[in-house]
Amino acid sequence: MSAVLEPAEPAGAPAPGATPGAGLREPLTATVLDVVIPVYDEEAQLAASVERVLEHLRELPWSSRVTIADNASTDQTAMIARRLSHQHPEVSVVHLAEKGRGRALKRVWSESPSDVLVYMDVDLSTDLRALLPLVAPLVSGHSDLAIGSRLARTSRVERGAKRELVSRSYNLILRQTLRARFSDAQCGFKAIRRDAARELLPLVRDDAWFFDTELLVVAERSGLRIHEVPVDWVDDPDSSVDLVRTALADLRGVARLGTALLRGTLPLREIGERLGRTSAEAGRGRLGLQLGMFVVVGLASTLAYAVLYVLLRGPMSPWWANATALLLTAVGNTAANRRFTFGVRGPHDRVRHQLQGLLLFAVGLAATTGALSLLHAVASPGPTAEVLVLTATNLAVTVLRFVALRLWVFVRR
Repeated sequence: MSAVLEPAEPAGAPAPGATPGAGLREPLTATVLDVVIPVYDEEAQLAASVERVLEHLRELPWSSRVTIADNASTDQTAMIARRLSHQHPEVSVVHLAEKGRGRALKRVWSESPSDVLVYMDVDLSTDLRALLPLVAPLVSGHSDLAIGSRLARTSRVERGAKRELVSRSYNLILRQTLRARFSDAQCGFKAIRRDAARELLPLVRDDAWFFDTELLVVAERSGLRIHEVPVDWVDDPDSSVDLVRTALADLRGVARLGTALLRGTLPLREIGERLGRTSAEAGRGRLGLQLGMFVVVGLASTLAYAVLYVLLRGPMSPWWANATALLLTAVGNTAANRRFTFGVRGPHDRVRHQLQGLLLFAVGLAATTGALSLLHAVASPGPTAEVLVLTATNLAVTVLRFVALRLWVFVRR
């Protein structure tokens, strides 16, 4: 990927022997707001939209600039963008060699010196009167991100039934799978504080349409504050977005991000702490995901234990069959929880983790042996009754095992 940041005014002729284009990377003027407009083949509406945005920004009480992020356009968009940057000192242009809304926002937001970084679609489907309430909580430092919501109760939205259904279904999926609490992930009207962007952008892998969702989920799980603004929104009938392809890509993104959250590989707590936000929410989110994955691993281990016990019960006594089956599943359970529940990879501390897991195995063995002895003391049970009693006992010590794994075995040092 390559990008060239053009100055607001035409640069002078390069000095003899200078590298062509070297003078194009002049430092940006630090402003309070930097409004980024990603575009791809938008020659028909770019100029009019930028003029409208500039006119509206002059009514706000903060210094501002507009950055046009050209996503490898093939029409006259790049030429129009350059002309706008020459006409208006507060307009700059970034040209990218590859498409992708997320890629464009990552590039511009990462380099912008402005305090609050804004993003809006070039079609200006969102009424610009929502810009002031969008950015005000970020300028004051009260919130870290802000999003326009078309699904808020007081929003006024004009769009077709198909897009309405797709939007509501997608946000329902996010609430059910990723436990997202924000109402509208894909509205093209968002803002973020520069310090929050510096922390979050390196963790966002998507470069296309899922970028918004991934950014918001990571921010929310880190305990950052997301401010929502009801917007008036009118659908662009000429939108070139492929709904089916975008929906499939977003679902793949949901699966990837959900897996990362389950494994605990994202430094959510650390982000909240560095930005001075409470990390309690990040901790609760990670606890819930770890608990869910622990239950899945535990159910698989319990099933494996029951099968092994039944297979070993013939050639062994019930006590030896129980000890052998429990030992084998304990090793597998520790390895699975290490990888999937607590997101620990690599050989570091692997032996220590297994030894500590074996100590927990000893506790489980003592509990199940006691239960088995008590069962045989009061009755003459068959293998089925033994499996039921042993399974119930294993489930009873599961809570203790989870607490020990989280606070002792896999605790971060």
